[in-house]
Amino acid sequence: MNSMSESFKAANIIPLDFKAVLGLPDSHTWTPTTEYPLILTESVPVIDLFDSSNAMSLIGNACEKWGVFQVINHGIAIDLLSELELQTRRLFTLPADQKLRAVRSSEGFTGYGLPRISSFFPKLMWSEGFSIMGSPAEHARQLWPQDDHTNFCNVMEQCQKEMMGLSEKMIGLVLGSLGLTHEDVKGLGCQAQAQGLLHLNSYPECPDPSRAMGLAPHTDSSLLTLLYQCNTSGLQVFAHDTLGWVPVDPITGAIVVNIGDLMHIMSNARFKSALHRAVVNKIHHRVSVAYFYGPPRDLKVSPWIKLTDPDHPPLYRPVTWKEYLDAKATHFNKALEVIRNTTSS
Repeated sequence: MNSMSESFKAANIIPLDFKAVLGLPDSHTWTPTTEYPLILTESVPVIDLFDSSNAMSLIGNACEKWGVFQVINHGIAIDLLSELELQTRRLFTLPADQKLRAVRSSEGFTGYGLPRISSFFPKLMWSEGFSIMGSPAEHARQLWPQDDHTNFCNVMEQCQKEMMGLSEKMIGLVLGSLGLTHEDVKGLGCQAQAQGLLHLNSYPECPDPSRAMGLAPHTDSSLLTLLYQCNTSGLQVFAHDTLGWVPVDPITGAIVVNIGDLMHIMSNARFKSALHRAVVNKIHHRVSVAYFYGPPRDLKVSPWIKLTDPDHPPLYRPVTWKEYLDAKATHFNKALEVIRNTTSS
């Protein structure tokens, strides 16, 4: 066994050369489900951040009803987002053996690999990813040992800086919609040492998309997630009111904001943690870039005291992001139930 195969075995990764397969292999064949329909008559809110007079209330309503919304006029330059997509495609169009040089280890957070939620499902997903925290230079040198990788690194580092800034702005608006003040948000203490992870997603053209899954239904563990998607549809969010899947169609230059489990906890379940998935198609190679924003790993997160009273007791016990990630790694979509405060039931 060569060292690359050993790395994959240790990381529990089964690589697939998507360009080399003509049909859908059994390892990636899902049983089609019609349990919940696709709803095309609804759409998630699109909020203009330039309209500061209405943005906060619209965000609060979107968080309560959907747990997800799109923002425009958010301050991140369209040129940077276009370059981000270009560099993401540049990475994922590399030959399979070249991408495997930067494989993510079983203990690591960064590098190339399959979705971390893969172990919870009997079939593999038709997707691949690449995670970045800080400078990607070490992995970039492995991906392009003979070519210049400076532009890739510069774009990814600048994108993280811009996404961090937008995340902090969105945290202020989201918590502000709950009636919390700037001092309340500052007192949370997460912005000074906030954690961010940039994740590049690739959903190659699929020979049989009706029986494949790009990314299985899940919620994010973060406070919130920012997502930039290319002009190919694929993201869907579950609408609890109508019990169906609603497409989150791309809007040029827009950023999708997705409420995560930690924000659901902080809001004392007032805000939804959006259940979402990604589907694939036969014609287009879809890419997207997610930025997961959360507090310092050792900071306790719990329902905000201003949102609790005798009629609304805290529904969850305090938990750090590290503890919650461990719970998520064990219990997956039932992690919130595990930390639920049974004294309030």
